[in-house]
Amino acid sequence: MTDVLIALAPASLVSIYFYGLPVLLLLAVSAAACILFEFLIHKYLMGSKTEFNGLSAAVTGVLLALNLPPAAPWWIAVIGAFVAIAIAKMSFGGLGQNIFNPALVGRVFLLISFPVIMTTWSAPAGLFHNVDAFSGATPLSIINEGVKAGIPANEIIAAHNFTPLEMLFARTGGSVGEVSAIALLIGFIYLLVRRVIRPHITLSIWVTVAVMTGIFCLANPAQFSGPAFNLLTGGMLLGSIFMATDYVTSPMTAKGQIFFGVGIGVIAVLIRYFGSYPEGVSFAILIMNCVTPLLNRLKPVGFGRK
Repeated sequence: MTDVLIALAPASLVSIYFYGLPVLLLLAVSAAACILFEFLIHKYLMGSKTEFNGLSAAVTGVLLALNLPPAAPWWIAVIGAFVAIAIAKMSFGGLGQNIFNPALVGRVFLLISFPVIMTTWSAPAGLFHNVDAFSGATPLSIINEGVKAGIPANEIIAAHNFTPLEMLFARTGGSVGEVSAIALLIGFIYLLVRRVIRPHITLSIWVTVAVMTGIFCLANPAQFSGPAFNLLTGGMLLGSIFMATDYVTSPMTAKGQIFFGVGIGVIAVLIRYFGSYPEGVSFAILIMNCVTPLLNRLKPVGFGRK
């Protein structure tokens, strides 16, 4: 858990730099609320004899905050923290027994309950432009609305200068943790070096998204955005690196992890292209969390056995 918090530090610091103190408040409140709720439930409701460890709750809190809009009020983080800890985690028995990723459950609950707040975005002060040069809408929503209005996707990308270089560093506005792809990739490399996660899930998501969006884009570039845009925008990197790889809610075997990642990639792309909501990573991960017990049955067969 300490390594995960360290890996999340680059994205958190970059977000604070671009969005200021409101993001710092969201991170602090969300982490503190998750720790407090888990401690209270752990001590007074579950009567557990095991020692309380707040690092797991802190990770959930930070991930939840990184999935919130930068301008979200602090009480939104408290509500999301309660749902994430009390409902998605502790009601299943606590650490190691939850079916769904707690931070994503909190985010989706907030998205459904407070859709206006959860879809009100602030423009980051990117490295290549001033704040006023970028509208408050996310790149995904800009593409989604433009295509619905009959504007070709490739023309929208060119008009807004959604180049891979800008998106890689600080172009992607949206949730707190989505402002800088490079910061998330630094965290991914750190987790791999420390052997906290294996690359199977994350890479299988990326390959699936790249192949699917590449095929769609080649078939009709006026309607569908390409691989680079889909990999570097929205919650694709944040979700595939930090939430899809959650030990508890992801498969244990390498084969299961690959199927898990492919499923997330397919569902996320389908929601982005054909759904009414421009982002689909959170929903894709939660749906595949349901399939994890089945994928855990894909065990390697010993040599000479059927």
